[in-house]
Amino acid sequence: MGWFSLVLGVFLMVSLGMQSVGGIGANWGTQASHPLPPDTVVTLLRDNGFQKVKLFDADYDSLKALGKSGIEVMVGIPNDLLATFATSVKAAEKWVAKNISTHISTNNVNIRYVAVGNEPFLTTYNGSFLTTTFPALQNIQSALIKAGLSSQVKVTCPLNADVYESSTSAPSGGDFRADIHDLMIAIVKFLSDNGAPFTVNIYPFISLYMDSNFPVEFAFFDGNAAPITDGGMNYYNMFDANHDTLVWALQKNGFGNLPIIVGEIGWPTDGDINANPTYAQRFSQGFMSHISGGKGTPMRPGPIDAYMFSLIDEDAKSIQPGNFERHWGIFAYDGSPKYPLNLGTTNSNALVSAKNVQYLEKKWCVMKPSAKLDDPQVALSVSYACSLADCTELGYGTTCGNLDARGNISYAFNSYYQRNNQQDEACKFPNLSMVTKTDPSPQSGNCKFGIMIQPYYGGAERRFGRIGRTWGLAAASAIFMLWTML
Repeated sequence: MGWFSLVLGVFLMVSLGMQSVGGIGANWGTQASHPLPPDTVVTLLRDNGFQKVKLFDADYDSLKALGKSGIEVMVGIPNDLLATFATSVKAAEKWVAKNISTHISTNNVNIRYVAVGNEPFLTTYNGSFLTTTFPALQNIQSALIKAGLSSQVKVTCPLNADVYESSTSAPSGGDFRADIHDLMIAIVKFLSDNGAPFTVNIYPFISLYMDSNFPVEFAFFDGNAAPITDGGMNYYNMFDANHDTLVWALQKNGFGNLPIIVGEIGWPTDGDINANPTYAQRFSQGFMSHISGGKGTPMRPGPIDAYMFSLIDEDAKSIQPGNFERHWGIFAYDGSPKYPLNLGTTNSNALVSAKNVQYLEKKWCVMKPSAKLDDPQVALSVSYACSLADCTELGYGTTCGNLDARGNISYAFNSYYQRNNQQDEACKFPNLSMVTKTDPSPQSGNCKFGIMIQPYYGGAERRFGRIGRTWGLAAASAIFMLWTML
């Protein structure tokens, strides 16, 4: 498979932009052990000039906080609800009444879209959602019509770029994937008939991650890559080429004027050698400059409607696709900027940090100086800590990849300790750990031993089942088990 074919056939489950009319959007994910309070996030969005936000569910606290903010909202329906809505119009109507109508009428939330599912046709799902996505889309639309909201709120279905492919390795060879072609045409026709947009997620980083032969320069917007020539058009970056492959697929099937939303686009900052702040800044700023003038792509001139992926890092996301999954944010877990970025929306031309963030005490859990590296409990303890916390900044090419053995162990212990709100029992790895008030972060480099923010339980309890408290109990149980093995 050639590298451009790979670009168009991204099969991993992964899931910036400026539009001169609608403004810049961001994805707000909430799979975090210690999420910022929703009110803090909404202030962060407004301070940085985001005019649109895309959610992955209908979290009540998040939606309520968005009330009266003026920010346009795309509300998500997770894939695990598709079967329910596909088989029950009543269930769809109840969901719309509770999560759309109420928030619009009572909380004055500016909901503009409902995203039905998220990349449901990824090949890694093995067809799990092939029979439920379209019926769910139809039933949610019916529910919006019944609620009298269909002119204000449009349905869409965020899809990965692997739903289309090119038979010629050039955009003009684009068409929908053969195995889902008829289904895609049915969905596209439905969207067109209801004045709804096609939403696609495009990830140049994943192409580079999957193929070592991918030309790095083609991922960025500097114009340094050897172009793909397609008829009289030249493509100097992967985004334009991928986007226009979709345009060709739509045009070939009679829907050349269907609006396109780029639901996700971004670059991670850690977890892989190519996931770093330098590349992320280059990509994000390049994308902003590329589309800010409203030029569009060769096949689709004009403003591009896009949502940056993502707003904030999520340390509880699955790392099955790769360790980079927890590092997509332009802001860190605490709402601090991770690299310089001019969105063209602030007076300072720089990102604005989250305000009034409350941190835990300045103390860390580290390996005791007296502990031995060959202690048989070390491997077990580190494995346990990393399995329940976040060690994705450790490893080749990552931010903390140059730590020595003791540093790696201390990092794992501290990650677990912070995840568990610095509870005493979370730093009692047998004969191995101790609490210190001296910052153990290396004096040089960017590696930092973090201190977690104060836990917010409003939305987190519903999402994770009182995450901080249950992990505290898990820590106590594990430590007991470790001691009994001595």
